[in-house]
Amino acid sequence: MTDFADMLNGYRRFRQTGWQQQRERWDELRDGQSPKVMIIACSDSRVDPTQIFDTNPGETFVVRNVAALVPPYEQTPGHHGVSAALEFAVQVLGVSEILVMGHGLCGGCNAALTQELKDAPRGAGGFVADWIRMLDEPRARVLAHYGHDHSRDAQRAMENEAVRLSLTNLRTFPWIAEKEAAGTLRLIGARFAISDGVLHILDEASGEFAPA
Repeated sequence: MTDFADMLNGYRRFRQTGWQQQRERWDELRDGQSPKVMIIACSDSRVDPTQIFDTNPGETFVVRNVAALVPPYEQTPGHHGVSAALEFAVQVLGVSEILVMGHGLCGGCNAALTQELKDAPRGAGGFVADWIRMLDEPRARVLAHYGHDHSRDAQRAMENEAVRLSLTNLRTFPWIAEKEAAGTLRLIGARFAISDGVLHILDEASGEFAPA
């Protein structure tokens, strides 16, 4: 497994190869960034959006958290990390697309489905439990359809529901809803399957995910 010493070796290889080969690109990035796509993805170490989409530095604005969730819009004081990133990407950088990308075998979605962290104290799973409580209503829909067997089909349904919830919550942000209505901002849902490496795109008209 990779530790920080291994990462430093990787950095040295990057300095000798990748950075030198793209020196012109890095020089351009000194003047700022202008990505067109914001990606909201899971923190899972197996799902790296820049690798999956084969993008270069400066091409995507990426936010990652447990289960790739977007909380609903609220104006209460506090530390709203995802909301701050959305505001910066949409209002300052002017991205034209926001992609919510869930993934297969998502631990956060599975924890929401099984409620395995339901009574955990903060520091031992409680922070995660509070975060994935956003999925309580989608969980109820999944259980109503699949029961409590927590099959792989149920887990996949939970992962899909998480993407749908984040898209719904994105539209609670007034300036996102306005830009989408004006046709200057597009919202996209997707799920990446770790098992076979296939990206599935959500067709919101039908509500179904299909391979890209």
